[in-house]
Amino acid sequence: MGSSRSMLFFINLAIIILNLVAPTTSQDDGPCTPTADYCWKCSDTGTYTAGDKYQENLSSLLSSFSSNTTNNSGFYNSSRGQDPNKINAIALCRGDLSLESCQACLNESTHILLTNCSTHKEAIIWAELCTVRYSNKLITDPLKHLPSPNYPRNPTTSQDDGMCTEKDEYCWKCSDTGTYTAGDKYHENLSSLLSSFEISSGFYNSSRGQDSNKINAIALCRGDLSLESCQACLNKSTDILLQKCSTHKEAIIWAERCMVRYSYKLIIGIEQTDHPLKHLPSPNYPKNPKQFELVLIPLLVYLSNRAASGDSFKKFAAGHAIVPGGEPIYALAQCTPDIDKQNCSSCLKQSVTEIRTCCGGRNGGRVLKPSCNLRYENNSFYASTADSLVDIPAPVPAASAPEEGRSRFSPSIIIVTSIVALVAFNVVLVALYCFARRRSVRNKYSNSTAPSQENVGNDTNSVESLQFDLGTIETATSKFSDNNKLGEGGFGVIFKGTLANGHEIAVKRLSKSSKQGVQEFKNEVALVAKLQHRNLVRLLGFCLEGEETILVYEYVPNKSLDYFLFESKKREQLDWSSRCMIIEGIARGIQYLHEDSRLRVIHRDLKASNILLDGKMNPKISDFGMARMFGVEDQTQGNTKRIVGTYGYMAPEYAMEGLYSVKSDVFSFGVLLLEIIAGRRNFLGFHPTNHAPTLIGYAWQLWNETKGLELMDPLLKDSCSPNEFLRYIHIGLLCVQEDANKRPTMSSVVLMLKSETGSLSRPEKPAFFTGRSTDHHDQENAHNCSANGLTISNDLPR
Repeated sequence: MGSSRSMLFFINLAIIILNLVAPTTSQDDGPCTPTADYCWKCSDTGTYTAGDKYQENLSSLLSSFSSNTTNNSGFYNSSRGQDPNKINAIALCRGDLSLESCQACLNESTHILLTNCSTHKEAIIWAELCTVRYSNKLITDPLKHLPSPNYPRNPTTSQDDGMCTEKDEYCWKCSDTGTYTAGDKYHENLSSLLSSFEISSGFYNSSRGQDSNKINAIALCRGDLSLESCQACLNKSTDILLQKCSTHKEAIIWAERCMVRYSYKLIIGIEQTDHPLKHLPSPNYPKNPKQFELVLIPLLVYLSNRAASGDSFKKFAAGHAIVPGGEPIYALAQCTPDIDKQNCSSCLKQSVTEIRTCCGGRNGGRVLKPSCNLRYENNSFYASTADSLVDIPAPVPAASAPEEGRSRFSPSIIIVTSIVALVAFNVVLVALYCFARRRSVRNKYSNSTAPSQENVGNDTNSVESLQFDLGTIETATSKFSDNNKLGEGGFGVIFKGTLANGHEIAVKRLSKSSKQGVQEFKNEVALVAKLQHRNLVRLLGFCLEGEETILVYEYVPNKSLDYFLFESKKREQLDWSSRCMIIEGIARGIQYLHEDSRLRVIHRDLKASNILLDGKMNPKISDFGMARMFGVEDQTQGNTKRIVGTYGYMAPEYAMEGLYSVKSDVFSFGVLLLEIIAGRRNFLGFHPTNHAPTLIGYAWQLWNETKGLELMDPLLKDSCSPNEFLRYIHIGLLCVQEDANKRPTMSSVVLMLKSETGSLSRPEKPAFFTGRSTDHHDQENAHNCSANGLTISNDLPR
């Protein structure tokens, strides 16, 4: 808390210094919105001194407009004075107004201008009924326009946007970058994707289709919402988007509680700030604007830093501060969790600047962007459970003008002093940062070695915000009590834990003898922290302290797929629709890894025990310790002398030659698909004496003999369509073909699984038709299920 107070003090000090050396004209503007009675702009082109000849001419000229009772045309233009004190002015009333209404509007407008733009040589004000403008220059440039809050019944593409104001519950933007035709494949993919949102953490991202018909979507709810409120907001928002932005290939909607965005472009994991912004200024003003802003900006900076430091599935912070005199400011900052800390911080930093510009000292405002949003009000607008009091040091009052007879500081002394103070402030900040950084690195990674370039570079540093301290984990697991043990394997032990806030977690505690070292550990942390998908297990944090190497995951109650699949009594719970849902979920998760995540990810150890099932039996791919990722778009494969994974799921080119690619994962998926529909394991042994057909080989034989239905798990006879079952066998055999180039991509697989009518190519003979020796490529532990010592298969939830 002490360090936070110190940092906020320095931020406050910097703002005061900048106020001494920088103009404040940008804070004097009253932004225009459709609901604002008056909005004005004070130009920075020059200033005058109170009481001088320019002010005298200005006051005289503006008062002549409202006192003129002879002009009933509703238009006034005139000038006063001579250079350099000459002033030009224009006044215009709406054409339907009476003289009395016109003059009333001009009276109020000129009063607002003289009050809010005092000392400015140029300004303009727009009102509902009139406009007033003055300048020391010849007025020739066009005036601003006020948009109507209403829309035509049949808008064109440029008129489809729903302008955001403080009174709007929903506002949207339909992009003009492309259109689709009602009923075409893009429309089908869009409707399917938007209707599939099922929020478990307040954030969702996914894709549908391929090539020109591929669509990506992101949904984000305000961080304080319940899942029920979140889902209700998303349902309404998607309905509005489909109605208001029909035929548009790209659109976004902001609501009071959520945001939905879709595009045919890649948007997941990419910071987006150049989308047209929507500012929502409050029509009211604080009692003490200067004091208010000196508390507001540090509060927004503090919350922005907290939000950016959030975990990989929630970047949200809310809190309030008190302005001297008792006036509260409530604020929140939020980013979409798919962007990293640096991009989130950048997006919110820009938003703080825009809040200061757009909202003109008002006591409420918002900046909405595709990747982040920032909001403040003088009343609480979020759940009390999300609120916290942020202690902002009391602002130092600005120095008042010296009284006559007292010594005066020259402007040059003030500027020099301010610059020196600013430099000193920056030196202190740098010193504090370097000290904190050095101590953090020393404490967190003193026992670590840097990951290799093949893995993740320095990505571990980017997930420092996810680090748990050992004491928190020991408390959650009752000091790794046997009563909390969920499973055990060559890597170590998994425990169930409960955090102080009641959240259940699964703690993977790697043993000293684990084959996964610090390198693989960092690989898994850095990799999983970047991934966000409903069909991937969520990494909540990690611990690298002393001799402990620990990963903290979400707790998934329904154990792993192999627990249900390979035991007849438990397998009864998996009817055909459940198995199809699991297969499709796994496929979508792999597609995300291969095509839609920020980096191309090859899992290398896909198998039934690495597929966890949540409370609704939705699949979640887990265990990324053996994964590899590529940051170069055209890199799709690699090779290694260290073959890791599980025989029976390995592609032949990987098991025999160490070559791995996205098609290696496709092979593993094909094996999983066949296991799920058959309810039996693929042959796991590769011994010289064993020449019985593998599950793959058996499926191939039955397919060629047109006896594919004999592969069906007997438990599925009452719930499975024969034609659908045969199609799934066909897809599985396409995935396990020996030639990697002949295997489909995962986006093609997802499409094949969802379509019931599309024709499929004929599969070629699969790899590993029978169990056989793998000669010199066999590992000495080839009879084991997994060579990496990382994955687990147990009979308990985790």
